Amino acid sequence: MRKIERLMNAAITAGKDFRSANTDVVNADGISVVLLHGNKIAEVGDNFIRLFDGGWQTNTTKSRLNAILQEHGCPGECVFQKKFEWFVTLNTHNGMVTVPFFSSMRLG
Repeated sequence: MRKIERLMNAAITAGKDFRSANTDVVNADGISVVLLHGNKIAEVGDNFIRLFDGGWQTNTTKSRLNAILQEHGCPGECVFQKKFEWFVTLNTHNGMVTVPFFSSMRLG
């Protein structure tokens, strides 16, 4: 995990605002909103994570989302790409399940 992603996750955990380079965390009403280049890529609450692509399915977006899932999601959850399409592996009661990614999908 990159240093900026560790700092981003620390801000989410602490419920504090954060800004560094192209990444921002804005906290309001117990929800952390993560922005990449000003585009919303995630909302993290006490019992949910909502994923967005911000209109750009880039390696950096995917890396930030995976850092959030690693720190705040369930074990094994991740975003990955196969043949130019994004997918999410979810940890469910029935085991690990892979589903197509869609912007604004809610986990938790």
